[in-house]
Amino acid sequence: MTMTITELRRILVDCAGGEDLAELGGDIAAVEFEELGYDSLALIETAARIQRDFGVTIPEEELVEVKTPQELVDIVNAQLRGAA
Repeated sequence: MTMTITELRRILVDCAGGEDLAELGGDIAAVEFEELGYDSLALIETAARIQRDFGVTIPEEELVEVKTPQELVDIVNAQLRGAA
């Protein structure tokens, strides 16, 4: 099992109240979360959703360092590979 940018986009939209945010269209992999309108609280909610959906816990000290969706996907996938 691996996480994709598409799956992360779905989680981000769900955490934003289900609104299909224009900022999340196109290639968001390298766009900083701040530019996408996601603050630390939104990322904490996203991390909780990732834990529920993928069984991966992202430590808060690691989460605050994440700047882009691709970085977050890479962290999740590294943990998933380690659990396999």
